[in-house]
Amino acid sequence: MESPYIELQHITKRFGSVLANDGVDLTVRRGEILALFGENGSGKTTLVNMLSGIYTPDSGSIVINGEKKVFRSPGDAIDAGIGMVHQHFKLIPVMTAAENITLGEKSNVPAAFAFVNQREIDRKISTIEERFGISVEHRKKVYELSVSEKQTVEILKVLYRGARALIFDEATAVLTPQETARLFSMMWKMKDEGCAIIIITHKLHEVMEISDRVTVLRKGRAVKTVNTAETSPRELTELMVGESVSLEIRREEPALSEKPLLEVRNLTLAGPEGGNSIDHMSFDLSGGEILGVAGIAGSGQKELCEIISGLKTATSGEVRFLGENILGLSPHAIIKRGIAMSFIPEDRLGMGLAAGMSIADNVMLKSYHAKAGLIIDRGAGKNQAEAIVSRYDISTPSVQHVVKKLSGGNIQKVLLGREIELRPKILIAAYPVRGLDINASYGIYDTLNGQKQRGVGVLFIGEDLDVLRELCDRVMVIHNGAVMGIVNPRFATKEDIGLLMMGHLEKTA
Repeated sequence: MESPYIELQHITKRFGSVLANDGVDLTVRRGEILALFGENGSGKTTLVNMLSGIYTPDSGSIVINGEKKVFRSPGDAIDAGIGMVHQHFKLIPVMTAAENITLGEKSNVPAAFAFVNQREIDRKISTIEERFGISVEHRKKVYELSVSEKQTVEILKVLYRGARALIFDEATAVLTPQETARLFSMMWKMKDEGCAIIIITHKLHEVMEISDRVTVLRKGRAVKTVNTAETSPRELTELMVGESVSLEIRREEPALSEKPLLEVRNLTLAGPEGGNSIDHMSFDLSGGEILGVAGIAGSGQKELCEIISGLKTATSGEVRFLGENILGLSPHAIIKRGIAMSFIPEDRLGMGLAAGMSIADNVMLKSYHAKAGLIIDRGAGKNQAEAIVSRYDISTPSVQHVVKKLSGGNIQKVLLGREIELRPKILIAAYPVRGLDINASYGIYDTLNGQKQRGVGVLFIGEDLDVLRELCDRVMVIHNGAVMGIVNPRFATKEDIGLLMMGHLEKTA
């Protein structure tokens, strides 16, 4: 058997008292796609960050193509042929695709003659594009590119620098099914070219489709590496959490309220650079249903949530709660009207929670103003926080623990628990499982279903079309701020929804 191109030997990394990686062994061969799979906090990102030069191991060895390496910076990793495509793109928006691809390129041209030979750069980029079956418009500014085009620029960046091993971190998080298929085609081409590829993804169906082998991490240790063709989603999940887990998302039949709780009519928001961020959007949300929202990132999801919750004012239109127009009211004014609405924003720490405050103080943020008098009852707040920690199985030393020091999954549970304990009539949840592992995600799906059974109207903004089709009663598909169609997910395929997301056709059901 061919010797590994990448070999991690007994890698250990600590951050203070936290043992992030505990003697991890891992191998990747040329022409192979290895999936790293595990719960949040299992050490996946820490491990690849050491391979890409962001961190240095406390102990253990990194061996590339038979040669032991010490990476003290990402530049060292790039020089060794290791390239990482990050989930959050590292691009300069005002520069062109070609400028981003070649940024930082070393040149031996004397300073007196230093100039950019654009024709030669274009030729080199085009050679790589032809070789790996990818392409992007070289002269386009990055801010003009779609999400998938930006990702292509990131891939070209590492290939341009000579990467023979590529790491993809949650690469499909914001892609449509068609864009994901295109990315997988790129990966297979790279594999055929002899590249060694590592992917991190929480999506089990992607692990099964794209990878050759899977290494499962649990609590910082590599518990097992299996051939993908010889395993199953259930086995991988059991390896990940250490016990049997149900992979079924239940969907009860909706018990709809007699009339809609929320009516949105001709909602329009002018964009910052002309056009509309929200373009004459209309839909209803009834109590006892989950209405999903699908769309390419930046299609108006954030603006829609902020308008409904009172954080942003629309240019025109109506947002009616049980017939009363609440458009233009502030969140505080909405609460004073007796309208029970909870919002779980996409930005957990920037908008949802105060990162530097404790769990207890964050829990009190939404309710302290409702108490009479000037004295804040911290004892009651502490008790409420402890109840949320217990009910939602939040892993924390105490309710006085600072929120930003929690894992991503536990931060989300604090936010979700606080909003649900307010007993809302309408719950707006924007990407509530983004970046969470399967176990935490399924717990949140169960919680949303529980709210639906209580008669709450749930507006669920999601990015995983499989989840949207399994969890939601209806799915509203938006493109460039406009509603392309509201489909029945029992009958609409992923491809149907994907085409709507790209604005290609209209379909209603």
